[in-house]
Amino acid sequence: MKKTTLLLLALLTCTYFAKAEDGHELWLRNKSATNVNIQTAKKSPVLDIAINELKKGWLGKNDAKLKFEFSTDASIKGDGFRLERSTIKAKTDLGILYGTFEMLRRQYLGKADENFSSNPSYSRRILNHWDNLDGSVERGYAGKSIFWRNDQDLTISQADRELYQLYGRANASVGINGTVLNNVNASAKILTAPYLKKVQAIAGILRPYGLKVYLSVNFSAPVTIGKLKTADPLDAQVRKWWADKAKEIYQLVPDFGGFLVKANSEGQPGPQDFGRTHVDGANMMADAVAPFGGIVMWRAFVYQTSEQDRTKQAYNEFLHYDGQFKKNVILQVKNGPLDFQPREPFSALFGAMNQTPVMPEFQITQEYLGQSKQLAFLSTLWEECLNSDTYQKGKGSTVAACTDGTLSKNPLTAIAGVANIGSDRNWTGHIFAQSNWYAFGRLAWNNQLKSEDIADEWIRQTFLDAGEKAKDQAFVKPVKEMMLESREAIVNYMMPLGLHHIFAEGHHYGPAPWFANTKIRADWTSVYYHKADTIGLGFNRSHTGSNSVEQYHEPLRSKLDNLATCPEEYLLWFHHVPWTYKLKNGKDLWTELCYRYDTGVQQVRTFQKTWDKVHGLVDEERFTAVQSKLRTQSRDAQIWKDACLLYFQTFSKRDIPYDIERPVHDLEALKKLTKSKSYE
Repeated sequence: MKKTTLLLLALLTCTYFAKAEDGHELWLRNKSATNVNIQTAKKSPVLDIAINELKKGWLGKNDAKLKFEFSTDASIKGDGFRLERSTIKAKTDLGILYGTFEMLRRQYLGKADENFSSNPSYSRRILNHWDNLDGSVERGYAGKSIFWRNDQDLTISQADRELYQLYGRANASVGINGTVLNNVNASAKILTAPYLKKVQAIAGILRPYGLKVYLSVNFSAPVTIGKLKTADPLDAQVRKWWADKAKEIYQLVPDFGGFLVKANSEGQPGPQDFGRTHVDGANMMADAVAPFGGIVMWRAFVYQTSEQDRTKQAYNEFLHYDGQFKKNVILQVKNGPLDFQPREPFSALFGAMNQTPVMPEFQITQEYLGQSKQLAFLSTLWEECLNSDTYQKGKGSTVAACTDGTLSKNPLTAIAGVANIGSDRNWTGHIFAQSNWYAFGRLAWNNQLKSEDIADEWIRQTFLDAGEKAKDQAFVKPVKEMMLESREAIVNYMMPLGLHHIFAEGHHYGPAPWFANTKIRADWTSVYYHKADTIGLGFNRSHTGSNSVEQYHEPLRSKLDNLATCPEEYLLWFHHVPWTYKLKNGKDLWTELCYRYDTGVQQVRTFQKTWDKVHGLVDEERFTAVQSKLRTQSRDAQIWKDACLLYFQTFSKRDIPYDIERPVHDLEALKKLTKSKSYE
């Protein structure tokens, strides 16, 4: 081979590897910046970051002059901002930083010539990390914790510091301003001196990016690490212990955000262990952090072993406490009344608490939506929840309006997302799972954004060069359509028409509608939720069943209660429906169920085709990684379809329609496969 040919091959190889990307830069990839001159009358670490970001990413006119202006404009709220061609206006340093990222985003997307104003929907926009102190991550699918390793190593290396800075930068770019560093199933050790010193160090690194740190705490900590005989919230010694602990924390971290508490839920200790109430427990902790401006986020994910429908329990537990919590307590409520299912109706608590601030809790990590192996753009799920009308104060009382202060005018507003971040090089295990971190931040900042716009932003920043339009039809359009359809596809091939929680035990990855175990509580089994029999399928929550519909305001209550008017996406959530019941399209329940499952499988196969067609329009490394994930998802969708239809067929005694694909698995083989955690 000639030397010139070898040289050419070498150059081509170098070019290829230079363009390869592994996802570590997220949506903040390196840019070719032009020079910008920034005028500011004030200096701070936050503003230094804003200046550095502008110098790294400015795409406007070369040698442009840009000004930071601290404004008294009443239209700018909190850390909001206003962008003009040559000015970023805000009331706070963080407002300038958020405005900086928005200006750079708009330049990248080709919208820089427009003036733009924006205020945050929620004052506290928080990631909940379910990270354990041994380095594992509960419901984590992207490697180990980025914060914790083990008891013997509480140091922060230079590599850790750089990672935390990238983490802070990514969060600041979408307006996230808080992070809970540890699991809600908390170890009391997090409140001991060695761990608090590390919390102090982490907080120092994240502070310039606008991130306050919070901690999940174990209610029995006064006993387990404080050596008291009780954790009774009305005991004077216990109250003093928490007050002293709060003082200790704030001496280390003056801007500490506060506590997140999971109490009397799934075996976690709480005030009810001492005959006290959630109000007693929350208010005790609220008193401890109140002198320092801290808050308590008290999780409403509470249910006991009971004959009562599990989806009713949180509402029944907390409704009669409305108005009794201290002003720095906010209830953290999961988007649905059960547990982060692919589709649930909104939790009735959002429309029930008139005198108590309530914050939505979304799950960014895909515990029930295919984990890091399946593509699921969750913005559509969250948008569906936020736009749901509770009718709390009549039409227009959406979940968003009930939680962002629009209706209550309460200044304490917040929203949380259970993080999907881990030590994997690409942060989230699946390149497209990054879009859910991004989408959560964008919706937390502005809960009126549309999923279509969020997807478009993320695609362009993640895969395209600044201002690139040539790939709009060949890449952006089909990939965006795939993202917007992805969550509905999962609903179709997992649990259509309102089915829920029919997952394999423990790992929640594969299907196990047959799961029944008399040795554990009934509401941890699948048969508890689908109630299949020879008559039909679904959980009767109408007035003739568990009557969970009573927790919703009219006219929604009557709409859900009536089989004929209940939205079909919630049909099997609220009703036990005969196999022969005719749906709006004329098909009976069994037939429609079969078509929905098959549709989900076909949707994922279409995703494969869509992605394969963009080969060459994205770097090979990320293309191959996503292609492999989609192959796995396609196989898993087939398993879901076959498992559910073959199992439910044993009750319906009906044939699977002959114009859809036949099952390719045997039911008994699937029962063995999905029981194994190796299937995850």
